[in-house]
Amino acid sequence: MRALVFLTGLVCFMTAATAAGLKTYTVKGAFDEVAFDVESTIVDRGLVIDMKGDVGGMLQRTGKDVGAGKEIYLGAKYFTFCSAVLSRKSMEADAATMGFCPYSIFVYEEKAKPGEVVVGYRRISGSDSKAAGTVLSEIDTWIDGIVREAAGK
Repeated sequence: MRALVFLTGLVCFMTAATAAGLKTYTVKGAFDEVAFDVESTIVDRGLVIDMKGDVGGMLQRTGKDVGAGKEIYLGAKYFTFCSAVLSRKSMEADAATMGFCPYSIFVYEEKAKPGEVVVGYRRISGSDSKAAGTVLSEIDTWIDGIVREAAGK
């Protein structure tokens, strides 16, 4: 019975969600540690991070200037990167799939939910070409694997 209660609790904190073309996983942890895990997982796969963005910092810096009413995040970052192999494969199938590159993984902790860190990415899908659609599905699965690994799933 204890194992069932533990597993149920674990599932509650390590949930996957899909909304508006995003796929996310929520984990218990410290924001900086989870963001570090995301960055490390990307780099450990032999990928180069093209850009790191601090959305949380930007919102804090500009909040007063835009008349912000509340603080949203305790931390919010994103990392962009590409795969030469998968990107080439998709673009050879359909040149328009260039619009999916670079890929982006985001990490955030809401001020209203301290200790719950969300890791996610924008789903990769949608091509009129069957060949490109197959590759985009492969890329989506690949990015999901990176996110799941970083989130300890």
